[in-house]
Amino acid sequence: MHGDLHDRIRELARERDAVILAHNYQRSEVQDVADFVGDSLGLSRQAAETASSVIVFAGVHFMAETAAILAPDRIVVLPEYRAGCPMADMITPDALAEWRARYAAVPVVTYVNSSADVKALSDVCVTSANAVQVVRSLGAERIIFVPDRNLAAWVAAQLPGVEVIAWPGFCPTHERVTPAMVSSAAGEYPRAEILVHPECRPEVTALATAVLSTSQMIAWVKDSPADESIVVTERGLLHGLAKAAPGKRFHELDPPLVCPNMKLTTLASVERALLTLEPRITVPENVRAAALAAVEKMVSIA
Repeated sequence: MHGDLHDRIRELARERDAVILAHNYQRSEVQDVADFVGDSLGLSRQAAETASSVIVFAGVHFMAETAAILAPDRIVVLPEYRAGCPMADMITPDALAEWRARYAAVPVVTYVNSSADVKALSDVCVTSANAVQVVRSLGAERIIFVPDRNLAAWVAAQLPGVEVIAWPGFCPTHERVTPAMVSSAAGEYPRAEILVHPECRPEVTALATAVLSTSQMIAWVKDSPADESIVVTERGLLHGLAKAAPGKRFHELDPPLVCPNMKLTTLASVERALLTLEPRITVPENVRAAALAAVEKMVSIA
């Protein structure tokens, strides 16, 4: 169906010396044209390691910024400039600076789903996969956690000796999952395990067989003895899960979880990005250096 455009994009990528990165939540045809598919930080680290001079990031704005932080000598292009992240927009540098002043000497732990400006004011960054490990390693009795209150709650539940001061942000897509939605799916598929993303509310993660990031879900289904899973995250991941474990069955919630920002990117916008090398994403050097320090601290721990 998309064969000719797929081939055209791959040809353009070779001509531009470009690597195409696609997040796990992207449309299936966008994932299929990419060189690498994964979670936001894993893709940015892949970008930093590649020799390509152009990075086309099929994702949302903060992801392309993270690639620019880690690979400042490359051209970073976001095919759809409108593709933002509502959760990342729920905290501003000014608001975080106010909290830093209010809670003096309390370390700021920032989810990578945040802007470069917010990362630059942080002590350390975390992903949904390593947040518990990183916070545990700090040895702090109190932390500020921004911007996701649900991931903060998951961290607090795993580390009861740590007081987690959570910014009240959230992912609108994961936030709308209710226990009733999960219970309904479990009733329909009683043999299925329940895989839940930690951006979901605590009363939802409490129903999970396992609480996992997208990359952890893909690893999990490869090894799990279960032959079917209820997947409680954005529906784009089901494409990667089916590739990782082709003999297994994966079920969505009803209604399905769809991130409208992730679905803005199309094959046509990827082609346009390769032709024009726009919209280009850059990060001012003073912001980049400070944000890089927070990301590198995480990498050194996890």
